[in-house]
Amino acid sequence: MYPEKKKKKSNIPIRVNILFFAIFAMFSLLVLRLGVVQIVHGENYKKEIERTEDVIISQPVPRGRMFDRNGEIIVDNTPKNAITYTNYGVSAKEMLKVAEKLALLIDFEPKRVQERDKKDYWLIKNPERGDEKVPEKERKKLKDELEQKEYDKKIYDLKLERITEEDLAELSEQDLEIIGIYAIFSSGYALTPQIVKNEGVTDEEFAIVSENLQYLPGVDTTTDWERTYTFDKTLRTILGGVTTTNEGIPKEQLEYFLARDYSRNDRVGKSYLELQYEDVLHGQKSKVKNITDKAGNTLRTEVISEGQRGKDLVLALDMDLQLETEKIIEKHLKSAKQLGNTGFLDRAFVVMMDPNTGEVFTMAGKQLVKNEETGKMEMQDFAAGTITTSYNVGSTVKGATIITGLQTGAINTNTYIHDTPVKIKGTQPKGSYSNNLGTLDPVGALRVSSNVYMFHTAIRMAGATYRYDQPLNIAPTAFDTMRQSFSQFGLGTRTGIDLPNEQIGFKGEGTIPGLLLDLSIGQYDTYTPMQLAQYVSTIANGGNRVQTHVVKEIREPVMDGDNELGPLFEEIQPQILNRLDLKPGWMETVQKGFRQVVTSGTASSYFADAEYLPAGKTGTAQAFYDGPQRKNYKEPPAVINLSFVGYAPYNNPEVAIAVIVPWAYTGKNGHQANLKIGRDALDAYFKLKKEREEKKSQAVDSN
Repeated sequence: MYPEKKKKKSNIPIRVNILFFAIFAMFSLLVLRLGVVQIVHGENYKKEIERTEDVIISQPVPRGRMFDRNGEIIVDNTPKNAITYTNYGVSAKEMLKVAEKLALLIDFEPKRVQERDKKDYWLIKNPERGDEKVPEKERKKLKDELEQKEYDKKIYDLKLERITEEDLAELSEQDLEIIGIYAIFSSGYALTPQIVKNEGVTDEEFAIVSENLQYLPGVDTTTDWERTYTFDKTLRTILGGVTTTNEGIPKEQLEYFLARDYSRNDRVGKSYLELQYEDVLHGQKSKVKNITDKAGNTLRTEVISEGQRGKDLVLALDMDLQLETEKIIEKHLKSAKQLGNTGFLDRAFVVMMDPNTGEVFTMAGKQLVKNEETGKMEMQDFAAGTITTSYNVGSTVKGATIITGLQTGAINTNTYIHDTPVKIKGTQPKGSYSNNLGTLDPVGALRVSSNVYMFHTAIRMAGATYRYDQPLNIAPTAFDTMRQSFSQFGLGTRTGIDLPNEQIGFKGEGTIPGLLLDLSIGQYDTYTPMQLAQYVSTIANGGNRVQTHVVKEIREPVMDGDNELGPLFEEIQPQILNRLDLKPGWMETVQKGFRQVVTSGTASSYFADAEYLPAGKTGTAQAFYDGPQRKNYKEPPAVINLSFVGYAPYNNPEVAIAVIVPWAYTGKNGHQANLKIGRDALDAYFKLKKEREEKKSQAVDSN
């Protein structure tokens, strides 16, 4: 028998077991890891998946309106359709896709498509051709020299530089629309609504975009507001303007407004009342919360606050009186222009105000301007000129000169001076318009407008001794004394009016004696129409310089479309800026002189029969022309400025007026537009008052 052979033991089961063990171990680890994820960290991961972000967006509201003192709307808001886009942080390609879809739904005229916008769009549409603009060899060299961020920017800049005119010529009209829309999309700030179109949005466009909002992420349809002016061009220079959405916040005011919860593209007041009362007119923005997922997709929107339209301004201005005064100015300005020596005459101003409260009833200014297209002269609003332009006003300031003389002891209420020309050695004689005015006291000097009386008052105030045709030595401080006294009335200083850009006028620079005499009769320093109105108001009310103001009240807003005034928020109270230091009888002397001016003096031919008992002072100043035609002359031409100040009734003043007609005529013989305008304007005030009282009386009787 043969011995049995031993069976060879196989290694396969061992390897299989090892493999099974390894698989079992890995599976166990996987189960363990899954258990850790689900049991230990499961809740955190679930929260992360479901995580959302709340994004608060502030949306602008309509601006406050403006009313006149009688409740008539001057400035309002008109709603209009608008299409907006809000950038929620999406990529340029995603924005471009939305722009392409929106361009198919609306008519869009691109207004600000720059060459850079076209190139950016071309690169997005032609990425491969754009890459070819920078060869690989050049890329490699730049890669070795620059950091990644600098490298990417350099490559993109090179692509832009190498896009040719032929490349851009490939863009179609439709492409340009898309570029225009995309430019607006990309210029907006993250999470801030940007207006894409708000001019000429038809109801059909508004509807079709609204129906397709789900396909236009970031796009929305809303109501925008346009500032409208009831009286067209009247007072436009005073009411001011508002920036457009494209303008947004002016750069110089950016930090100021951003710190006050404004957005960069918010419309803000940029001049005069709109600027001065921006904080009041702007209103409280509505706040909307957009709830987004972690990818930035908007899940839902919630309104946090509806916001509130801006507060309304009730102006002290009387629009019926304003319009009538403007007609009066136009009438007499056109009439005066018919004369042969009025080539420089192109403007006139009227300010009327309450002398006791400082409320401004009218700020009327008109200017003749040549229309470059038609070549014809047109009458334009220049109400802003009542605070931004100044002129030599002549004898209207003599009331301040008399008070200065009384305060300094140069004269008293019984001082008599004979009116005869004054001559300082080396100068021409200076006198009044007539050499037969006689011996005068302060009242008489005002009545007949004696220059000589004012000259001697100024000389005595300066502590000098006058002798005919001899040198006159005065201290330079005499100019400061007189100007300081004049400023008590509002002449040569700001009136405090609630408007920006108020000018104070110009002070003459010389200090020779003859110029002090000119200053005393209003022919040296310049003053604004508003300063002149505050000056005569100070005389009318007995010595209080009251701050002038255009806004009378601030009111809470009411529902849009309702023309009623809302509840009172703030009433502007009279502010006395200073009180003249007067002794009994001083101001009464000036007031008596002003009354005699219109009853038997230089203005009597126009005012003596006025039933409302006015008082006033005329002014005629020898001046030099410095208007639009000044560039045509080597030396400034000599002109005559006309002015008038007054108030009524003289025994209980309720209205004060200042009229200035600059550069009225040349030569000796001219017109008296200042007095014609002043009489007609005061007539208009009292006529309107009477009509309103009768209407009110009739209404009471009917009830």
